[in-house]
Amino acid sequence: MRHCRKGRRGRFLHNFCSRTKEGTDMILVETLKGKSVTEHRVEIVERKGIGHPDYMCDSIMEAISVALSQEYIREFGTVLHHNIDKGLLTAGRVEKNFGGGQVLEPMELIIGDRATLHVAGRKIPVVEIAVDTAKQWIRSHMRFIDPDRHLKCRVVLSPGSEELTDIFTRPGKVRAANDTSAAVGYYPLSPAEKVVLNLERQLNSSEFKKIHPETGEDIKIMGLRNGKTLELTVAMPLIASFVSSEKDYFERKMIIQKEMEQMLGGLPEFKGINVHYNNLDERGRGLGGVYLSLLGTSAEDADSGQVGRGNRVNGLISVNRPLGTEAAAGKNPVSHVGKIYNILAHKIAREIYENIEGIKEVYVLLLSRIGTPVDSPQMATAQVLLERGRGIDEVAKRTEEIFEKEFSEINGFCEELSAGKYSVC
Repeated sequence: MRHCRKGRRGRFLHNFCSRTKEGTDMILVETLKGKSVTEHRVEIVERKGIGHPDYMCDSIMEAISVALSQEYIREFGTVLHHNIDKGLLTAGRVEKNFGGGQVLEPMELIIGDRATLHVAGRKIPVVEIAVDTAKQWIRSHMRFIDPDRHLKCRVVLSPGSEELTDIFTRPGKVRAANDTSAAVGYYPLSPAEKVVLNLERQLNSSEFKKIHPETGEDIKIMGLRNGKTLELTVAMPLIASFVSSEKDYFERKMIIQKEMEQMLGGLPEFKGINVHYNNLDERGRGLGGVYLSLLGTSAEDADSGQVGRGNRVNGLISVNRPLGTEAAAGKNPVSHVGKIYNILAHKIAREIYENIEGIKEVYVLLLSRIGTPVDSPQMATAQVLLERGRGIDEVAKRTEEIFEKEFSEINGFCEELSAGKYSVC
């Protein structure tokens, strides 16, 4: 691979010969000016937990994509065309009371968009795989939902267009990109991001649920850091069958809030962390003043969910960070750059940060061009915020090497995506 390098106002531009029709790919490593996220006074971070309807949609559609990929590989030796990235979970209806309730109308999961249904006259059981996978995900993650009684599945999967499916029959070891798509990733996480991410994981852990089985899986955490103070607004329902009265609800709520505060104690990055738990609650209003759930998710009767409205692929919605617009969940793992580049951008950013000294933050931007092999991006950019005293020339060459290594190993990375080894939410 032939390289050219030239300095330009403190930036290093790396050009290398391309396998694309246009003839050039570019790796650009440049200095990022300004403050890191933690040096700004205000930072806002959100995470939607396992039982949030948006998280459920993303996770289920991704699980279906993985299951289909494995079926295609098992039967035909390769991943075939599919994109299970159009999903909608419509809310049902329930009747709740202190002590229990009943489901009046089940939730409905609509599964779209495209899949390979037949190959050489052989029918692939796509519908059965989709429904079975969705129900298995529910059984594995939602303790109070019986997917056979509380969930209806509607599968709306059709064959793809001739041009997009033709990608999978073209020669070459690396698939062509099926879209022109941009992605961004970053590293490291800020202290506020880590707190929001880890708190939801703790609250939805098997250990916490064993101690507090009355807590539902539908958790949403919004973090606001103002200087050194972190305000956390936490929504997490209590399960109706465990709560005998309004008095019982508020007693349990107080215990849980104190445990959250104990989890968050002693973090040196913050002068104070304040937890606001189920902030809509109001004593004296009975069922109207408490956050009760029958099944553990607001999709039972309040909120619907949709693919792409939840967390980014690193598990967070960080308002201070650049965000890509692609919904990675359910997309094809070997040709859809909306998935491949989104996850890869975060992976490359982490590799750069952990392997090169003197970097405070790094942002990686990747851009594909439709029809070009996925290992040949139109642009791969690292924007690097350096520690004081470090120069871009000290990190540029090593950064370029990391880019080249990651793209040279992209087939292995896509195999890992096909096996579900990376989270998308």
